[in-house]
Amino acid sequence: MTFARALASVAVLTGLFFAQPVAAEDLVFDTAILQGLDKVTGRVVTIEAPVGAPVHFGTLEIIVRTCRKRPPEELPESAAFLDIWEIRSGEAAASLFRGWMFASSPALSALEHPVYDIWVLDCESSASKAPPPAAPAPPAKSP
Repeated sequence: MTFARALASVAVLTGLFFAQPVAAEDLVFDTAILQGLDKVTGRVVTIEAPVGAPVHFGTLEIIVRTCRKRPPEELPESAAFLDIWEIRSGEAAASLFRGWMFASSPALSALEHPVYDIWVLDCESSASKAPPPAAPAPPAKSP
C-alpha cells in the first residue's frame, strides 16, 4: 500500500478531509403562515394555521402537521408538512396534496388545483402573537 493511499484511508476513516459540517436542529413552531390565492376572484388571503387544527379556504381544508424553520445563524428557510383536502357538499372529501412545502421554493412542491393556490410564507409561535399589554388606566381624579 502506498503512503498516499494509506493517508487517504486514514482521512476517510477519521473524517479529517471529508467531514461534513454539522447542521443545527430545525426550530419547530406551532403555527404556519400560509397564503392562498383564489384564481377566479383574484382574492389573496393570509392564513394563520395552527398545527393540527383544520383551517378552510374556499372548498379546501388545510391541516398543518408540522412547521419548521432553520435557526437564525443558517440560511433562511421555512417549511411545513401539509394535508390539503377538497370538501364539497354531497361528495366524499378528496385528498389533493400531502407533503412538504418550502417558503423559499413554492413551485418545488405545489398544490395543483384549477381554482386555488396555497403556499407557505413562514412559521411562528402562537406565544409571539400575544396581544399587546393594555394601556394603563388614567389616574382617578380626586374630589
